[in-house]
This record gives sequence, structure tokens and C-alpha cells, in this order.
Amino acid sequence: MTTAKTRAQAAAWAIVPAGADRWDDLETLFGTRGAHGGCWCLWWRLPHAEFGRLRRAQRRRRLQALVRRGAPPGLIGYADGQPVAWVSLGPRVDFAAIEASRLLRRLDDRPVWSVVCFFVRHDRRRQGWMRRLLRAAADYAAAHGATLLEGYPLDCAGRRLTGYAGYTGVASTFAAEGFREVARPRPDLLVMRRRLRRRRRQPPRGRTS
Repeated sequence: MTTAKTRAQAAAWAIVPAGADRWDDLETLFGTRGAHGGCWCLWWRLPHAEFGRLRRAQRRRRLQALVRRGAPPGLIGYADGQPVAWVSLGPRVDFAAIEASRLLRRLDDRPVWSVVCFFVRHDRRRQGWMRRLLRAAADYAAAHGATLLEGYPLDCAGRRLTGYAGYTGVASTFAAEGFREVARPRPDLLVMRRRLRRRRRQPPRGRTS
């Protein structure tokens, strides 16, 4: 149910690439815990053995270096000028743990981008941010030459998620944005894909009240 409070909270928003000038905002959003459990959104980007060897501070520095290198590893969502949401995406080959995964093994040899993680600030959840981020991710990938975008959402089947259980996304949200199920490596885990049309780079998504 959409309430007046929800409409007001979502009235002014924008989604932009996490470029070098956005590191401070990303650090603010992730907080001292590094989003969840000190991950700093590196779980899928690094081989799991390497990820496990790094301390939280080291993971933070690795993500900082990635952001400041100039190729945005994801998009940041803003509400009223404050960073409130994040989606991680890029060419699948950038995600070493996914490339090595037996569960999420490649379906074919076509070039594909992956959207792998969502993080929304606690007070901004259940306000449509996952869908906004996914739509912006598709636009961003297409603008950077991708013709196929892949995600690994959960099939919640009416279950209410708690904590960070749905960090890879929710299947119903992916379906609403035009993704189709192409594999189901586990009863509750889907691989979903959407074909993209290459397009010119678009200005950041957003809306002002």
C-alpha cells in the first residue's frame, strides 16, 4: 500500500554511477559494517579464498581502489541528496566468484553482464528501490555496450525476506523489469536474463518533487 509518507520519501531521487567522486557517499551508505558483515560488496568480485583472507579494512581499501580507478563497479541511489541504495553490476568476467561457481556456471559463451547485489538503507526499504536500481542497471549496461543482462534473484514464493536474505534480488522484481527465467540451479535460486538494446549513454535517472 502506498502511503503519503512513502510518496513523500520517494519524491526526490536519483541514481548515478559510483565513480571516483562518489566514494565518500558509498562509504557513508555502507557504514562501519561495510554494508553487511564487512563484505564491502566484494563477495562475488574476488575468489572466495582471497575474500576470506582479507580483513574488513582491507576489503574497504580494495573497493575504494576499484571505485577510484574510474570504472564504476555499481550505481548509487540518492533520496533528497543522501545516498540510500546501491546495486553492483558489470561484465560477468569481473566477478571471479561467479565465474568459478558450480551453482552459477555459465549457460553459454555469449558476452553477458551481471547484476549481483542490492543494498538499501534500512529506513528506505519497501519503497521501490530495488526496482529503480534494476531499471537503472539495465540502462547503464546497455549504454556501455551490453546486449544481455543476467541476475541471480531468489524466488520468495510469498515468503517475507528478513535481514539481507534477498541481497541478490527478488525474482518478481526481475520479472517486472522484463527478465526471464533461464535456469533454476536451486529451488529458490533463479538465473534470469534480459536482452538489451545498445543505446547512447543516458543522464542519471531520477525525479524531483
